[in-house]
Amino acid sequence: MPMRWTLKPKPDTAIVNNLAKALNVDSTVALLLVQRGIETYDQAKTFFRPSLEDLHDPFLMKDMDKAVSRIEKAVSDQENIMVYGDYDVDGTTSVALMSSYLESISPQITTYIPDRYKEGYGVSYQGIDYASDNDISLIIALDCGIKAIEKVAYAKSKGIDFIICDHHRPGDTIPDAAAVLDPKREDCEYPYKELCGCGVGFKLIQAIAVKKQQSIDDLVLYLDLVATAIGADIVPITGENRVLAYYGLQVINQNPRTGFRAMLSQVKKEILTITDVVFIIAPRINAAGRMKHGLHAVNLLKEEDPKIASEYAAEIETYNSDRKDADKNITEEALVQITKNKEEDRFTTVVYDENWHKGVIGIVASRLIETYYRPTLVFTKSGAMLAASARSVKGFDVYNALDACSEHIEQFGGHKYAAGLTLKEEQYEVFKQKFEEVVSETIDKHLLIPEVVIDIPIELNEITPKFFRILKQFAPFGPGNMTPVFMTENVKDSGYAKCVGADEKHLKCRIQKNGLGINAIGFNLGPKQNLISNNQNIKVAYTIDENHWNGEVSLQLKLKDIN
Repeated sequence: MPMRWTLKPKPDTAIVNNLAKALNVDSTVALLLVQRGIETYDQAKTFFRPSLEDLHDPFLMKDMDKAVSRIEKAVSDQENIMVYGDYDVDGTTSVALMSSYLESISPQITTYIPDRYKEGYGVSYQGIDYASDNDISLIIALDCGIKAIEKVAYAKSKGIDFIICDHHRPGDTIPDAAAVLDPKREDCEYPYKELCGCGVGFKLIQAIAVKKQQSIDDLVLYLDLVATAIGADIVPITGENRVLAYYGLQVINQNPRTGFRAMLSQVKKEILTITDVVFIIAPRINAAGRMKHGLHAVNLLKEEDPKIASEYAAEIETYNSDRKDADKNITEEALVQITKNKEEDRFTTVVYDENWHKGVIGIVASRLIETYYRPTLVFTKSGAMLAASARSVKGFDVYNALDACSEHIEQFGGHKYAAGLTLKEEQYEVFKQKFEEVVSETIDKHLLIPEVVIDIPIELNEITPKFFRILKQFAPFGPGNMTPVFMTENVKDSGYAKCVGADEKHLKCRIQKNGLGINAIGFNLGPKQNLISNNQNIKVAYTIDENHWNGEVSLQLKLKDIN
């Protein structure tokens, strides 16, 4: 697939030079910092040395005082409290976080994760009925609930209060709950808007802890869960999220909870990064809700007995293996459907099969974008309705596109780049056509070509161990602070480039210029081997990484693209 290269605008030279002087670093490092909004010594100090003292006062969040008061009342009156969360990583980590903390102050805590297939996304009537049947008078909903107007009213009619901890966009009306914590509320002046659901849950336990005169240090052990949710939910790793992710990774690496240790027992990595959390821990947590039930993940995350945790982890490993098989098979079937229906040239991908596993359709949507780079929806049957997962391409708001098609949709929710929806089967074809019309009329056609964003051009002689040590301190990486991408022009291959991997999809080569050489690996760039043959001059876009081999550590390039 062809890619467009975009070079980030060069910041003001005077600001870069002043920062380089203040920090005693070279201009390349200073430029990378200024691109990330860091222009002063103090800002750089905050960036490189995240501090728990930089976390905001939780009581700045709208309704936080109400939420804490209601929980304090429930604890003192010995009410039964149900911690309710969605079945994905953000939801299950939130439930593990909140219930673990509340269990330290009350024995009257239970947990609830909706069944993905019987109840669907978000707050369910079934969950409220369960609470009513079990004399539960307070539900704390995490990573969901901001649009559950009717369900919160239904709970109230049964004498059940709700505290909502959500981070999704609210609708026109806020539920009539005891407290609604959501930094995206228009009337919420909380200074950081990009928390994930687990992050909002953490702010609530931070507020309870303040009232109990506990310090932030007493809560650090929960940050492994918050860091996992931040990585999995693809929220910006800036501001408060950067602090939470930084300390959460320290917990994962230095003192992982028993469930994490069980999941990671086969992983041969000394230091886990956010990327490792996203590709190793998160899929396993997710697999429970996708293939079986999200409570399996909560049980693993809360388990303290190593033997039982190992048994839970083995079960989840099986779910993850089943998930991979389903994902692979459904992706292949979807690609055949697109070809068969001659839909390669559309602005959208919308596919449906009633037998597809609902638990993996979101992953399949992401896979299809790898082949047809455009907004994508994958539908399957869900009871009497059709359910879909939507994924988007960089720069295009699929949530807004779905909103423009809402006349054909029963229910939808989500973010700019990922959403879920349900509709009646008879609406499928008309919705599919409407979605294509909306996207074709509103999308900038450039967005249909995947983009490589390049921070700065550099020369090979700048790639030194010292430079890489400084780059590593830019971590944790993620949206808002992506791993720096570099470009070098007029390089050549050493002549020994080869395709590697099971399907020879990947490219291994050695890049040379001015007598200097460095090894490089390009995942999924095997088809571009011909570009670097015959001693041709090329330009490469890449990140810098370490290669560990036979006890030796060397720097290598991870190629993003070749031209």
